[in-house]
Amino acid sequence: MKYFNLLWILLVTLLVAACASSNSGSVYKREDARRVQTVRTGVVESVRQVKLEGTKSPVGTVAGGVVGGVAGGSIGSGRGSAIGAVIGAVAGGLAGSAVEEVATRKDALEITVKLDGGALIAIVQEADEAFNIGDQVRIIENGSTSRVSH
Repeated sequence: MKYFNLLWILLVTLLVAACASSNSGSVYKREDARRVQTVRTGVVESVRQVKLEGTKSPVGTVAGGVVGGVAGGSIGSGRGSAIGAVIGAVAGGLAGSAVEEVATRKDALEITVKLDGGALIAIVQEADEAFNIGDQVRIIENGSTSRVSH
């Protein structure tokens, strides 16, 4: 039973990691292909490290609840086993949700850009590319998404 519980925990971890989405300046959604995007240029005024909160989907809660229920149900017998399963499922659901949020949290940058027209804007995106004050950059917008690139 001990190995079964470890297997469930590993499965939950992999499932949560697979659900993570990207907020990278270099990753596009499939539906963004072949769509016109507006490009503006400017200079980086400041760069600040920030965190993108992790996802909070039902996946972590449900998976944690299953693991907790199985683990709790293996304690005792009869009524004690049923009560253990319920308590384990609730505790596992809470823990699974917290694990998902932490596992999908990402480092990001808040990049403030002075556009060539003089306006000042800020965009937050994953910290997968380095930006420095004074860098010439492009702001690429498609209506709902903006990204900074060199």
